[in-house]
Amino acid sequence: MSSPAAPQPKPWIDAIAPYVPGRSSTDGGGKAVKLSSNENPLGTSPAARAAFVAAAESLDRYPDASAVKLREAIAALHGLDPARVIYGTGSDEILHLAAGAFAGVGDEVLFVRYGFSVYPIAARRVGATAVEAPDVGYATDVDALLAAVTERTRVVFLANPNNPTGTFLPRAELLRLHAALPAECLFVLDQAYYEYVDEAEDDGGFELALDAPNVLVTRTFSKIHGLAAERIGWGYGPARVIAAMHKIRAPFNVTTAGQDAAIASLRDPQFIAASRDHNARWRAWLEAEIATLGNAGLRAVPSHANFVLVLFEGRLTAEQAYSGLMAHGYITRWLPGQGLPQALRISIGTEPDMRGLIAALRSLVDGAA
Repeated sequence: MSSPAAPQPKPWIDAIAPYVPGRSSTDGGGKAVKLSSNENPLGTSPAARAAFVAAAESLDRYPDASAVKLREAIAALHGLDPARVIYGTGSDEILHLAAGAFAGVGDEVLFVRYGFSVYPIAARRVGATAVEAPDVGYATDVDALLAAVTERTRVVFLANPNNPTGTFLPRAELLRLHAALPAECLFVLDQAYYEYVDEAEDDGGFELALDAPNVLVTRTFSKIHGLAAERIGWGYGPARVIAAMHKIRAPFNVTTAGQDAAIASLRDPQFIAASRDHNARWRAWLEAEIATLGNAGLRAVPSHANFVLVLFEGRLTAEQAYSGLMAHGYITRWLPGQGLPQALRISIGTEPDMRGLIAALRSLVDGAA
């Protein structure tokens, strides 16, 4: 007997590999140091926490669907037009809105190899073809991206710094990429980790978004602002691009508590500066410690974000290190699903987290010798 008829998902939905978040517990369910999701080890601004708690007084009311105060606060800090700011449940929603508004069946969405895993999901969700351009040394290859552009390319996603590699495309190369893209192609510059970049290394993204008709810049409150639980992201681009995205944005998509906490965090530059300084210090320390393990085949890809991609090219494999570190109480991100079975992405944690992780890693290297 044949199976009864039932609704069938579109073939492009069946082709999606679901997003896999960083783990929060060990194989045995035990508590561990979580270094798998690039969260802020300093927590959240006290001002943001206070604003979040105060918002409990209005749980019975819908949030401001236009997020007016949040848009105005973002615009004031960055010198932008608040009418051209869009907001969403993390920058992930903004990325999905960009693909949904500007790509569909028969179109192509382009991104670099080892790019953020949401990009192919956003493409396939709308029936577009996900196209991956080769990298160079785990970093963006502008010429490879441009060579992959066709008459069907409608959206180009680029994370800068890139996740999961931590690499950074300099300003001159980013501007060269944009200048060579077709005018009808939307260039989405994903700056989720941009606050960790040295201030002297501005990639020119906001300048492009101010005047170019085809550039959208996205950012998030989940990383340096420490508001990952509230899922708040935003983007900035041309009025026509933002208007199209608003048409398919879910109503009331950012909570009142989230909006209030985000605004308060924007007004606490001391917390952001402390988070940036901590990250710079311990990222450099972690990279230096990995360098001392070079004879064992370990290598860190130079990072501009709040994590380091560590390559295992010797006797100790990334999979063995992942399991071994978990046994020691440290959860990292092993990335075979993103074509990086030889690598672990390790978030920057507190000083005890970093020192403990390296001690555990050294013991694993010694055991594999």
